[in-house]
Amino acid sequence: MTIMSPADMVKNGMVHADVYTDPDIFELEMDRLFQKCWMFVGHESEIAEPGMFRLRQIGRQPVIFVRAKDGSVEVLVNRCRHRGAVVCEQEGKASRFHCPYHGWTYANDGKLIGVPDQDAYGADFRRQDYGLSKMPRVESYRGFVFASGSTHGPGLVEHLGRATDGIDLAIDFSPTGEIALDAGSYKTFYNGNWKHLGMDGYHPGFLHQSVLARYAAAGEGHFDNPWELDGPSVTRHYGRGHTMLDLSAHRLERVEERIESYRKLEGGEQYVADMHAAYGTERARLLIAMGGDPHMGLFPNLQLIGTHVRIINPIAVDKTEVIMLQIRLPGVPDAINEHRLRHHEMFYGPAGAGSPDDMEIFERVQRGLAGAFDPWLNMQRGMGRERVDSDGSIIAQIGDELPQRAQLETWLTYMQSGEGA
Repeated sequence: MTIMSPADMVKNGMVHADVYTDPDIFELEMDRLFQKCWMFVGHESEIAEPGMFRLRQIGRQPVIFVRAKDGSVEVLVNRCRHRGAVVCEQEGKASRFHCPYHGWTYANDGKLIGVPDQDAYGADFRRQDYGLSKMPRVESYRGFVFASGSTHGPGLVEHLGRATDGIDLAIDFSPTGEIALDAGSYKTFYNGNWKHLGMDGYHPGFLHQSVLARYAAAGEGHFDNPWELDGPSVTRHYGRGHTMLDLSAHRLERVEERIESYRKLEGGEQYVADMHAAYGTERARLLIAMGGDPHMGLFPNLQLIGTHVRIINPIAVDKTEVIMLQIRLPGVPDAINEHRLRHHEMFYGPAGAGSPDDMEIFERVQRGLAGAFDPWLNMQRGMGRERVDSDGSIIAQIGDELPQRAQLETWLTYMQSGEGA
């Protein structure tokens, strides 16, 4: 049972273990954060044709992310308006959704179109009053669709702020300026709190030490460790909890090697030429250096890492679902997409060299926090060297815990008021 208030749990870079272990805190998050914040639902390419739909979560609420018959994008609550059963269990394509409990039927835009023995409900029963509930606000940025359970608050663009720069980096790695999330996905669970899955630039040299050693031993040309604690990479906070492990300075130092590595792939010469034609020399060099990987976390449930989009779904205070959707680049040679996919599988796949280590360490953290002895955690690393960058974002060294403090600051704002910063 919670005794401390959220404001007493996060102070001056110190964080109480109950933030990650208290079921009452988790319940408060479901109400004040996940029902109020802008939540990433999916990308429009996942529902490219009318009738296509995906099943997603907003907090505890299952929703249907669907392209309606008229081509509009809808985020419908996956719950029959009669007795509350979910109307969809599997993703696919459909013109209507049928509740198996009592046969109520809905069009794929949510309208109620069929009620068995409707006369039994009386003369004043109106189908238009009982369509599937819709999320109050749905907005998109370059195909990334977000929904909010709140009828007021900042719009999506205001919520994202300069973090849209990171989304642009991921999308503009294609000269067509488009992406598609149709190259498959992984789903996994770990027995730990959802907030462990933050943007952490401190751990790679330790938790992934064997992977980095393998890269170095393999002599992979363009590889040189971007996670060196005294190197040029930085952590970055754009506001509202959106953070980035910004490796751009390191990668730009080696951009010529990256360009040559792409030129060696089938169709690579044309790809490099197309990028320069689409974006100009300076922008093209940055985009190729970054490789479509902003390494960014958009608070609270979206991450753009490597070559995939990651969705974070809190299931319980000590259980989290992670969905990883591989990014395909339309208009790019198949060899480049294949190259990206193989690298994704190597590190982030179910048998990958890196991501399973992350899931394992999150579970160890959760077990370590289970007791009540000395519950305060120190996240003060780098507090004294944060500074404002030229674009207005706050930066610190790559191993500094700026992202953790920034995310918890935004977390606290919602927990105290139920409204965004």
